[in-house]
Amino acid sequence: MFGARCLLRALRSCSSAPCPGHKPSAKLSVRDALGAQNASGERVKVQGWIRSVRSQKEVLFLHVNDGSSLESLQVVADSSFDSRELAFGSSVEVQGQLVKSLSKRQNVELKAEKIEVVGNCDAKAFPFKYKERHPLEYLRQYPHLRCRTNVLGSILRVRSEATAAIHSFFKDSGFVHIHTPVITSNDCEGAGELFQVTPSSKIKVPEENFFNVPVFLTVSGQLHLEVMSGAFTQVFTFGPTFRAENSQSRRHLAEFYMVEAEISFLESLQDLMQVMEGLFKTTTMTVLSNCPEDVELCHKFIAPGQKDRLEHMLKNNFLIISYTEAVEILKQASQNFTFTPEWGADLHTEHEKYLVKHCGDTPVFVINYPLALKPFYMRDNEDSPQHTVAAVDLLVPGVGELVGGSLREERYHFLEQRLARSGLTEAYQW
Repeated sequence: MFGARCLLRALRSCSSAPCPGHKPSAKLSVRDALGAQNASGERVKVQGWIRSVRSQKEVLFLHVNDGSSLESLQVVADSSFDSRELAFGSSVEVQGQLVKSLSKRQNVELKAEKIEVVGNCDAKAFPFKYKERHPLEYLRQYPHLRCRTNVLGSILRVRSEATAAIHSFFKDSGFVHIHTPVITSNDCEGAGELFQVTPSSKIKVPEENFFNVPVFLTVSGQLHLEVMSGAFTQVFTFGPTFRAENSQSRRHLAEFYMVEAEISFLESLQDLMQVMEGLFKTTTMTVLSNCPEDVELCHKFIAPGQKDRLEHMLKNNFLIISYTEAVEILKQASQNFTFTPEWGADLHTEHEKYLVKHCGDTPVFVINYPLALKPFYMRDNEDSPQHTVAAVDLLVPGVGELVGGSLREERYHFLEQRLARSGLTEAYQW
């Protein structure tokens, strides 16, 4: 069901003499206008927010941005258009001719014939100032306006492009997209503290459950995908997940989006790693190709010194080492670790980052972890005395673990034994 409301708005109109013979203006985004190959006077309409105003004796220059591009479109108008309402932050609709620019700073510009001020802005009261870089702590005070800044705009465009690329990769690979529930009664893998969901009217009566059982915000869609993989050979989900971990670190978020996939009839970790590497490289290449200016800004102001890191990862095949090899590398390292590396212990972030650096800052797959470290459903490698399972983690520079996966244990008697050892036999009777 889609609803629409009619909104009345007052428009301040500044226009040149009417031209009855003109064709209707084609609406363009700023990005499309900037990318026009043959700007030869086509009449277009652009809507957005004023980023800068510069008034000279006979000409007025505006820079208008609509969020589709880091770069703004220069609007050139007669000085008669000048108005107090044409101020930094005001929203406008500009109609005119898209022409080649005489300036070397941009390829095209919009020669204005009509400018409508859709929404006024008091530049003095507006919290952001032209040509002034504000720290992120300052931007957090204005959540309703901070998306207009270059940094937040670039991050959101990169995220949007990455999301689209992830969906395209799975679709092109034959995966079916599944919308797994956000509200669920299961605690998948006991992955952390849960946010419990209760109706606001019944907060004072916790013993009464809206669904007759306690329900929570999902920590993972894995269990639902496993059900779906019994009917579809390849499925994935990409949605919000929630963890009630009382941590202020960047690695522990209360809400984040997570990609999860299940593939039926998969027989080797090599096949699984090909999917992981393909997803990473396809998404990265798409972002670099479609958002070069935004990526450049992030490299300049958010992650300086990392400009060539992504290109380096794309040019090289990802490496593969076993967990046992990883532990030996860590033991021989000259670096002192907070957590002493030893076989049978989990790898911490400091270990993961060192392993990537040791491997030449190339992403590395670590495979075949000890059985005791992983969930019961991961496939037993039957390699006593080490006793490992067919699990894999993808480690990347600057982050550590980015993706995890495994082969599922399909042998019923192995599952029975693992459940019995874990004390879960009664819970899983069917």
